[in-house]
Amino acid sequence: MVSRFRDLVIISGFSGAGKSLAMNVFEDAGYFCVDNLPAEMIRSLSELFQHRGSKVERACVVSDLRGGTYFKKLAAVIDELEKENVAHRVLFLTADEGTLVTRFKETRRRHPLADGGQVAEGIARESKLLGPVLERADVVIDTTGMSAAGLRRKVAAEMLEPEAPGQLAVTFTSFGFKHGPARDADLLFDVRFLLNPHYEDELRPLTGFDAPIVEYIGRDGRLGQFYDRLLPLLDFLVPQYVAEGKSHLVVAIGCTGGRHRSVAIAEALSARMRGREDCLVETQHRDVERPPARP
Repeated sequence: MVSRFRDLVIISGFSGAGKSLAMNVFEDAGYFCVDNLPAEMIRSLSELFQHRGSKVERACVVSDLRGGTYFKKLAAVIDELEKENVAHRVLFLTADEGTLVTRFKETRRRHPLADGGQVAEGIARESKLLGPVLERADVVIDTTGMSAAGLRRKVAAEMLEPEAPGQLAVTFTSFGFKHGPARDADLLFDVRFLLNPHYEDELRPLTGFDAPIVEYIGRDGRLGQFYDRLLPLLDFLVPQYVAEGKSHLVVAIGCTGGRHRSVAIAEALSARMRGREDCLVETQHRDVERPPARP
């Protein structure tokens, strides 16, 4: 009997970057998952999975600083897997310091390397220890500003085989530049050249979901001209990406506050693309719930 084992995913990265959420993606996809596995046991576990009697085809393990001194050997273990031609991939999760500190404060968890309770110091120490693993990573995902659902989609797009071959998962996301740049966008369009409803008192409380906003931003004709150029571009690009084997395309639409113009356009583009057989379309609005500030 030939071994059925064909994929070992090793998840590592910063504490608080979302490794448990990432592991859940693989668990939902049918992977055999082990959390907080000491590095030295990864090789033994892979040998067990490759045994002819094993029924495990795909496995995912999380190995990080919770393993204490055992973690220091993770880079060497990855090198051993490479030398022995064990099918494996390394997923590394990171985030900026401010995001990691905030997450620890929100959960009131103690950072594994913050002896004196200072999370920032623990993150700095962790960064040095994670360096060799980061160098060996096949996929690096920055989870700064990313929701749990967004992280799940990103991990699935980067690490899992598409469920429907020949289809491209397209996410149209709106955002406001004043709240920070869009992350992980493949295509980004700045629509701040359009009329801004924010400066109309009766329109300011509304959002891009409302018909008066759509009518207002399109009344001088430039919105129609924008669609006349953008839609043919998307019609051209989507088949090219599908042919290339790309699984996920993120199209970000940005205006000033992320409540009016970008929302209306993201919705319109989603509706236009949703009828295609080669697309699975999803829409996100990062900043639409933020209260409008008076000009």
